[in-house]
Amino acid sequence: MSQFDWIGKWANYSPEKVAINDIITGESATYSKLNHRAETIAANLYHKYGIKKGDRIAVLSPFSVNLIALFGAAQKAGFILVPLNFRLTASEQAYQLNNCEAGVLIYDHEFDEAADLLEVQKIKWEDLETETSESYSEDLTEDDTLFILYTSGTTGFPKGALYTHKMLFWNSLNTALRLDLNSNDITINCMPPFHTGGWNVLITPLLHVGGTIHLMSKFDPDQLLTEIESTKTTLLMVVPTMLKMMEGSANFETLNAPNLRYHIVGGETLPLESVENWAKKNIPVRQGYGLTEVGPNITSLHQSDNIRKRGSIGFLNFYVEGKIVNDKGEECAPNEVGEFQLKGPNVTPGYWHNDEATRKSIVDGWFKTGDLVYRDEEGYIYVKGRIKDMFISGGENIYPSEIERVIREFKGVKEAAVVAIPDEKWGESGAAFISLEDTSISTDTIREHCRKHLAKFKNPKVFQILEDLPKNTAGKIDKKLILNTYLSNN
Repeated sequence: MSQFDWIGKWANYSPEKVAINDIITGESATYSKLNHRAETIAANLYHKYGIKKGDRIAVLSPFSVNLIALFGAAQKAGFILVPLNFRLTASEQAYQLNNCEAGVLIYDHEFDEAADLLEVQKIKWEDLETETSESYSEDLTEDDTLFILYTSGTTGFPKGALYTHKMLFWNSLNTALRLDLNSNDITINCMPPFHTGGWNVLITPLLHVGGTIHLMSKFDPDQLLTEIESTKTTLLMVVPTMLKMMEGSANFETLNAPNLRYHIVGGETLPLESVENWAKKNIPVRQGYGLTEVGPNITSLHQSDNIRKRGSIGFLNFYVEGKIVNDKGEECAPNEVGEFQLKGPNVTPGYWHNDEATRKSIVDGWFKTGDLVYRDEEGYIYVKGRIKDMFISGGENIYPSEIERVIREFKGVKEAAVVAIPDEKWGESGAAFISLEDTSISTDTIREHCRKHLAKFKNPKVFQILEDLPKNTAGKIDKKLILNTYLSNN
């Protein structure tokens, strides 16, 4: 058995333990059954469809027992999985499919119409479940690719980040060491499979340590709170929007989850109000930082520091090197903002068929994240924003994420996005676009809140309330669209 075959290992150690349970469909699988299904899928892909080690398999499916089994098959046979974003248009999906030169598309019935629009050999899950006496496995190396994960492509075409077996191992080890994972841990996954967070924040680390994963492909805050109790979940990964929706559920008041050690939250700083709301339930919030090309689990802020060091992403995980450098390539002093660069066995070897992007992103082994951060005197790291987002107003560097955090902290604000607009006097000024939970709030009220909590030069010149902030296909606020819409109307 290959050292990379985690599900196969646990099928020997704990064959009757539940590995995967799909809350939506009710289907579940022990490690023994999951391993058998992975072996069956690997054999059918090779013997029926000619898919072998190194071939790309595009997938259009929510998380399911079958999808986790396909991951197990890839660990055995060396297939490369390419999870397609089912929120994309057909032309966007076709670009990724053609770019990675997929040999086959495996899809769920839910996406019959989308699959019909794609020109590729197609396989439904049931086609892979036929019992067979044949088998297929390959010798793998740690540098073999396991996933191609496409970035959101906010500028130009998306890039396919290569994710290797080595990256998977070291990410799992980093995660287990910092989050104290073991085979007794239980989680519910509500994240989609077309982002690294869905796969590699908790699912693959828990498969490595032999834990139990409940799948919930359709996020429902009321149901999730109920399931946290019934499944005895020990840790949960969510994004801030999900956490706030859970707080707004009627089930939040009666939540009793003594087994839940903490929430893991990434993506943006969580408002202090949310941290305090969960603290009243004796459920700490643990914030961190990650990115597709490195890990993704890079830093973690211990839950005991989530109020004292609010806004921090904590410290680097165990086996990650990091440095903060200025535009001259010099390492920054404490409290000096610079680019976050990372090095270690969890760094991607590059992008699929994109040598230029690889050369720009990885220099002497260091991955240039494009994120601006600083360390305080105690060594805690804080994110200031993206290099491309930063703008200069009257000679001062302005970081939109800092302003957005202040605006989000105002009770009744749902979301905030700050972009740079032309300014005759200062060169550039900030424009804040805000969506509200409390529609009685005025822009004047938010403007006054910013004046109290931000230096004068950081205050946006324009405040505008929108019913909703537009999102890109990755579910992130589309600042480019917001800016273009504003400029075309002014």
